[in-house]
Amino acid sequence: MKLIDPITKFHAELQKIRRDIHAHPELSYEEQRTSDVVVQKLTEWGIPVVRGLGVTGVVGIIKGGDGPRAIGLRADMDALPMPELNTFPHASKNAGKMHACGHDGHTAMLLGAAHHLSQHRDFDGTVYVIFQPAEEGGRGAERMIQDGLFEKYPMDAVFGMHNWPGMKAGTFGVTPGPMMASSNEFEVIVKGKGSHAAQPHKSIDPVMTAVQIAQSWQTIVSRNANPNDPAVLSITQIHAGSATNVIPDNASLIGTVRTFSTPVLDLIERRMREIAEHTAAAFDADVDFKFQRNYPPLINHAKETAFAVEVLQGIVGAENVDAKVEPTMGAEDFAFMLQHKPGCYVFIGNGEGGHRDSGHGLGPCNLHNPSYDFNDDLLPLGATYWVRLAEAFLKPQ
Repeated sequence: MKLIDPITKFHAELQKIRRDIHAHPELSYEEQRTSDVVVQKLTEWGIPVVRGLGVTGVVGIIKGGDGPRAIGLRADMDALPMPELNTFPHASKNAGKMHACGHDGHTAMLLGAAHHLSQHRDFDGTVYVIFQPAEEGGRGAERMIQDGLFEKYPMDAVFGMHNWPGMKAGTFGVTPGPMMASSNEFEVIVKGKGSHAAQPHKSIDPVMTAVQIAQSWQTIVSRNANPNDPAVLSITQIHAGSATNVIPDNASLIGTVRTFSTPVLDLIERRMREIAEHTAAAFDADVDFKFQRNYPPLINHAKETAFAVEVLQGIVGAENVDAKVEPTMGAEDFAFMLQHKPGCYVFIGNGEGGHRDSGHGLGPCNLHNPSYDFNDDLLPLGATYWVRLAEAFLKPQ
């Protein structure tokens, strides 16, 4: 493993920053303290800073030479609305909020890279370090773009990274094309007519209508979608009734749809609506169909992915880079940035959880788990990747 020596020597400071952020988690668009920490550090290191893109977003500008090319490196800052079970000293001090996805580590790794790049400007062009708010459902990447991120700070490509529990520390995973799925949610209310359960003939039963809709929806992926196009349609909630002897007026179906392509998503949404409306009509019921598209699929660009793989192999060796990692049905709003700019998103292995300090929760070290903690051993590695990526992309001609 070829880590950058000054970054390795800066490890203790990066760990201090990471654990401070972990102890003070902030939710989407509330990352005021976190952005203050980022701005303080960047300013301390002589890096010009812009605030306010995406409400609490921060962009640092690091120039090396007069080259016209520019690269964007992005980290997310927000935490999750969930309690933390860990009791070690840097556990959350904000009740009901937790850095359970490692955004504290992502922010610290990018700060580590910014610190080194500010002191060793061995590149010709501009590095934009992007600290994004509201990744966890808040569409923070889209908000920064709407606020002019790419117009005000033109860049030729943009890159992202996320820790991945279960993947060995010291390894990376990436793949060209779809790597993470679109995230979408639905809520369908079946409107019937209630009655006494002993007199079902006087009702229009929304429960049985909902059951028929739910069963029929399962044929969409198996019979309408191409088997070569992965998709998930999961009904996660069914709500109806409040008494054993009452047929209710309404029933609701709630859940999520995940796909790796927009055409497949279009097909699933259309078929869900048709099946719901026609099935309800067959039972003399009505439906209120709501389908919300949250994040698009994250699709890595081939050229930039090959470039990132080459950089990673130079750091950890080809044997520690899975260049065709299995895509996940999880979602990530960095997808919005990849819709506007070429780029690549990689996974950095977070290990199995053995790195956690004493006092960690009894649960697994998985993302969005109350016993999770970021692996601080990754801080120099992630920062090294960012630096080598920027140096290679902006290599003096």
